[in-house]
Amino acid sequence: MQDLVLALMLTVCLVTDLRSRKIYNLVIFPVLIFGIGFNFVTGGGAGLLQSLWGTLAGLGILIIPFVLGGMGAGDVKLLAVIGAVKGPMFIVYTAIGMGLAGGVIALAIILYQRNFHRIVASFLQGGLMIMLRNFRISALNLDNEKIMFPYGLAITIGAMGAFWWMR
Repeated sequence: MQDLVLALMLTVCLVTDLRSRKIYNLVIFPVLIFGIGFNFVTGGGAGLLQSLWGTLAGLGILIIPFVLGGMGAGDVKLLAVIGAVKGPMFIVYTAIGMGLAGGVIALAIILYQRNFHRIVASFLQGGLMIMLRNFRISALNLDNEKIMFPYGLAITIGAMGAFWWMR
């Protein structure tokens, strides 16, 4: 039951994130309540604790990227809800898959946009500046461009990998 609810939520969130770059509270908050309630009913106090630890693990993994501006709040809440439904160990596997998927997607975007050579040159320039002790943050500035993509895709791929790995 909980796997089906989570899969449906991930599907809806993936579609809305790809279409409008939004993950809606109207979709994730009912699943948060379901996850905590389901775990409490099926596991008692231990199930409730597992759900709360999963929620905190999901929040903890993405809170720093969110605070630094590299992640949206919907992505953070989505990972927290996954943790509420499946627990902290599922979040660990999801985070590993999410990180790998996010890296591959980002690299594909860089290569597609043909900015790869600029990024490598900028990192080399930054490394040279560090060695010469004349490092400036602007050395790593790529014309203030950000490579952004709907991270709900990477989160969904990570969760799918966790489903597979934990079976």
